[in-house]
Amino acid sequence: MDSIPKRGYTIIKEGTENVMKIDASAWTFTPSIEDNAIVMGRVVDFLVEYPGVKRIIFSQRRNYTYNEEQTLHLIELANLYKSLVRQKKLLSLGGIAFKPEAQALIGGWRAIIQDVVINKLRGDPVGAYVELKRIIRNEKIKIEKMPLELVEVEQNYIDILQDIYLRLGKTRLINLVKDQLSGYTVGDRGIYTLVFRPSISPDFIFTQLMMQHPLDGEEIGTYSFNNNDIMIYRVPGDIKYLYHLTPPEFKISEDKYALLDKARRVLAEHKPQAEEFLDPERMRNTFLNIGKDLLQELSESRGMALSLEELDELAKILVRYTIGFGLIEVLLEDEKIQDININGPIGQTPIFILHEDYDECVTNIIPSAEDAASWASKFRILSGRPLDEANPILDTELILPKARARVAIIQKPLNPFGLGYAFRRHRDKPWTYPLFIKNKMMSPLAAGLLNFLVDGSRTLLFAGTRSSGKTSLLGSTLVEIMRKHRVITIEDTLELPVESLRKLGYNIQSMKVRSALTKGGSEVAADEGIRVSLRLGDSSLIVGEIRSVEAFALYEAMRIGALANVVAGTIHGDSPYGVFDRVVNDLKVPRTSFKATDIIIISNPVKSPDGLHRWRRIMSITEVRKHWEEDPLREKGFVDLMKYDSKTDRLEVTDDLMNGDSEIIKTIAGNVREWVGDWEAVWDNILLRAKIKETLVKYAEKSKMPDLLEAGFVVASNDVFHRLSNQIKEEVGSLDNKRIFFEWEEWVKREIRLRSLK
Repeated sequence: MDSIPKRGYTIIKEGTENVMKIDASAWTFTPSIEDNAIVMGRVVDFLVEYPGVKRIIFSQRRNYTYNEEQTLHLIELANLYKSLVRQKKLLSLGGIAFKPEAQALIGGWRAIIQDVVINKLRGDPVGAYVELKRIIRNEKIKIEKMPLELVEVEQNYIDILQDIYLRLGKTRLINLVKDQLSGYTVGDRGIYTLVFRPSISPDFIFTQLMMQHPLDGEEIGTYSFNNNDIMIYRVPGDIKYLYHLTPPEFKISEDKYALLDKARRVLAEHKPQAEEFLDPERMRNTFLNIGKDLLQELSESRGMALSLEELDELAKILVRYTIGFGLIEVLLEDEKIQDININGPIGQTPIFILHEDYDECVTNIIPSAEDAASWASKFRILSGRPLDEANPILDTELILPKARARVAIIQKPLNPFGLGYAFRRHRDKPWTYPLFIKNKMMSPLAAGLLNFLVDGSRTLLFAGTRSSGKTSLLGSTLVEIMRKHRVITIEDTLELPVESLRKLGYNIQSMKVRSALTKGGSEVAADEGIRVSLRLGDSSLIVGEIRSVEAFALYEAMRIGALANVVAGTIHGDSPYGVFDRVVNDLKVPRTSFKATDIIIISNPVKSPDGLHRWRRIMSITEVRKHWEEDPLREKGFVDLMKYDSKTDRLEVTDDLMNGDSEIIKTIAGNVREWVGDWEAVWDNILLRAKIKETLVKYAEKSKMPDLLEAGFVVASNDVFHRLSNQIKEEVGSLDNKRIFFEWEEWVKREIRLRSLK
């Protein structure tokens, strides 16, 4: 029989909660409450001594964590057991034992009650409950045949059994399983798996992962990436879906666990210096190589044969839990995840995500306070920005081999419960207009119009609420800038796809400036960054987000004509007038300066009638006229060129655009000899651009080549369009739209054929 050394427990304080940690490292069996009556009984004993805990953790190479609800069931049992044991008179049948007529029966009765309460109730309460019911039934049958002088003492005995039975029956545990007791056999531990389902993690991972699937959950989706298995569940009683993750570190063998644990202990002796974090990619590669060598050496010393694939996977896991960010990295590798939220007090609530297909979801991951504190230290070093009580907000970015994310961190006193995190995942590759056409965020005509405005070197503001897609739209607009132009980006946290565009051959310079939320520091202020950009030559200027004093410098530069190419940025605002109000009233830019804005593009989420689903859509493309004096809304300074129609779920052309009533487009046309005074020619060119974008989407779907919609091919397509336009204009003296499209389409067909042969 299993025996448990009385090594006791320790109480750990996590935030406002007490956690009972039980050392099971010397046990020769798995510390499972649901599978082992001795384990359950021992835990109940511990809870009799110290009932004020929220969670129970067994430590035995892996951590087995029982959550607050499961712990509460055990605390209730401990309280009942304690109450019964204190009633010594009850256990010893003191009220009956002195009656002469009971002497022949008392020994057996006392043994039965003590067996039920002392033994079964602690380790097998369901068995105790069923056994009590059987005993009571049998005793009631016996009493009918007993002599009159024994009936009273027998009834007293039955009353004692009935009291214990009723008190046990009122516990949460028994109430949860009552409906499952038909056919139950005393001693069958399977019944406990309906109640006790611990989260299990290796002991080098502090974060908890609920590995067991919800018993009452309905599976509605499943997929995999990088050896990570994802299952989506609909769980009764919760309007959010459950995102259930099973990463590779939870699927490896015990031998590999031991190998990883040993390697981790060795690597932990090396504490990375702050200067090593200045080049995180290099540091990660260094640790990856060291980890591989270490794992190879340890595996050979233990007689384990590891393939190159196994070695590589174990080394990546090792890096993730030494210098990395643990399961956060796994979540960020999932391309379908858009946002990750970790709320304080950390350790008490699961991670929440925003999923591309299933909207808001709760995950099976509960981060630990230890991990949260470790991440905060790493982000302080990586960003070079403070995070303390004097500076309780940190905006930064996280760049991983397979993901990028913007990170917002808050702590005390702003967050009364300690640390809190929000991760905004960026797409690995830049968004493109064709991709947005495919997911219906914009229409082909909107893509053609915006492409025309970019080539026309206009000033564009992408506005919307949080999570409206404005930064993604700005990034996709960068792809539309011709590669012959220089591009300068200014951001306080690096969100734009600068590195991807650099690899595509763009002449692009990134500038990182001080966050508007940061006090002091060595970084240059955003307004000074804009002024510096004017000294770097003729460039397209892209401002990641207009938040503060940089707005004044930006509009000053635009007014004096210092920026000859396209200027674009994002700003919070749910309408053109909302943008005006933000720029003029909040950021104190003069009204006359605001007129330097040419186009405002508003994007916002559109919700389904039931409120359970949402989709990002461009709501309007609005021109800012220049004739108004005080209020652009009242004086008709805003003219919608395209407007979202909820019935068609599309951006539709307005009469103003259809009739050529656009001062901005006319200004662009005025600089092209073939378009001056010829609205039809201008409109045909916009339609040509729209047709090219739409056709690209159709060819990608028809050929089953989604890469045709990615930035690499879209940039090449734009280059071909511009070259063909110039070439055909020189040949025939005008822009022959039909011929341009024909030759562009032939180029696409050739590219598809070449790709299909590879």
